[in-house]
Amino acid sequence: MKDITSSVYSFENLIQGNFLYVDKTEYIWQLIRPASAMYFLSRPRRFGKSLTVSTLKAIFEGKKELFKGLALYDKPYDWKPHPVIHLSFGDYNPINNTVERLDAYLMEKVKAVARELAVTLPETQDASSAFGKLIDNAADKGDVVILVDEYDKPILDNITNPEITNIQKCLKGFYSVLKDRNDKERFLFVTGVSKFSHVSLFSDLNNLSDITMDARYATMFGYTQEELEANFGDRIESVAGGQDIESFKAKIKEWYNGYRFHKNAKTVYNPVSFAKFLESGGEFNNYWFSTGTPSFLLELTKQKDFDFQAALNEPVPEVAFSAFEVDNLDPLTLLLQTGYVTIKDTEERFGQTWYFLDFPNREVAGAFSTYILHSYAGKTQTGTVQFAAEMAMSLLKGDLKKLRKIMEVFFAGIPYPVHKKQEAYFQAIFFSMFRLLGQYIEAESTTSDGRIDAVVQTDKAIYLFEFKLDNDPTALEQIKAKEYFRKFLLDERDIYIVGVNFDSEKGNLIGWADQKLAKLQSL
Repeated sequence: MKDITSSVYSFENLIQGNFLYVDKTEYIWQLIRPASAMYFLSRPRRFGKSLTVSTLKAIFEGKKELFKGLALYDKPYDWKPHPVIHLSFGDYNPINNTVERLDAYLMEKVKAVARELAVTLPETQDASSAFGKLIDNAADKGDVVILVDEYDKPILDNITNPEITNIQKCLKGFYSVLKDRNDKERFLFVTGVSKFSHVSLFSDLNNLSDITMDARYATMFGYTQEELEANFGDRIESVAGGQDIESFKAKIKEWYNGYRFHKNAKTVYNPVSFAKFLESGGEFNNYWFSTGTPSFLLELTKQKDFDFQAALNEPVPEVAFSAFEVDNLDPLTLLLQTGYVTIKDTEERFGQTWYFLDFPNREVAGAFSTYILHSYAGKTQTGTVQFAAEMAMSLLKGDLKKLRKIMEVFFAGIPYPVHKKQEAYFQAIFFSMFRLLGQYIEAESTTSDGRIDAVVQTDKAIYLFEFKLDNDPTALEQIKAKEYFRKFLLDERDIYIVGVNFDSEKGNLIGWADQKLAKLQSL
């Protein structure tokens, strides 16, 4: 039985180390089949991009023996070695590589490839000139293959930096050398997390095919359900430890599946999260988020007063998937491209496809909500998880007095420096609270019609919450007047309506009213 790994991103090391590789080379064959091709593809982090780039490198270096037993091995491919320029910016660090040092950082990358290819570079003063000379001189050895991994990391790591436009200009100049060298390139593949417009970074590369939302490659990264069971079925049974196997697989799907990269595509599992799940012996946890917090996204959502509830409850047009410029950032587009939200459903309106978005799975929903509460409320991860568990326990017991006390303590403990008086600030906290609460019991931030603030359902009761700021006393009356409870009236469980008031100046809970509905009188 081959080993499982979540930390080996070199295809050659993966194969030679006898690690399990889920065969994705049929997709790669479709990419390399043309005599010349140029592609761009974005996918969330920790989704197998670097492994795919490494696989392409092994192919174009002619290492056929590594592919024995895989789909590509028997394809009519010549396996001719090419000079491969492999640039990865995964090690970029904005602290060590400031705006002033970015060109020097790029120069170091170019020189490292030149040494690997035994190519001599003439003295140049900037990285873009060196990159151009690298391609020109490498072409003396054959048609050049250029693989660029994490092309956007210097931008994403500086997304809120006032110097972002200078970083953009530096990278645009670096990539601009590609436009006049098409005749020297056998293959170009650029990948990263986000999708910035060609105008901003890849000037004049009009033949760079964007396959990010191409149905043919929607399941090239990640594992479909069929791939998961075919390749890992025995391991899943092993870590299940005697549990009902179908229920166990359903739980794995709930935690790590759910990513969809085309409206008609199958959903896929995050490969790194699932590998870490197996490595841990089947322990359910937030493995993807443990690799790094989305700090730039949280900073952007705060700057833009982003409405999480609206984004995940109202359909968006296809333009939400479009590339964008660094001077006009849309938090929803970044959340979508970076994998924090994904396609859940579609509908046709006015001759266009509209998309319903949501967190892909339990792992992302819980962890991202934790980070929102950390960022917006100044709470530690441990504190926020404990808070949600205490909320869940009080609701499971039907103890609304205890719930009120828990919320009073939580809001009273928000440090004043992180407190904002805008309504969007409170909305983000409420949204995160109930998304995190949903890890324990059935909770949602809004009802299906998008009106009431929150709904929580337990085995014995249904709770409808309405939140108001300052001395607005209308919360309960609004629930009654708009009959938010009507859809639940035939349910046998008790129904409670809860109105909560917050002081927008101090951030404290200042009012609470709850009432059990007499359902027969309400009908």
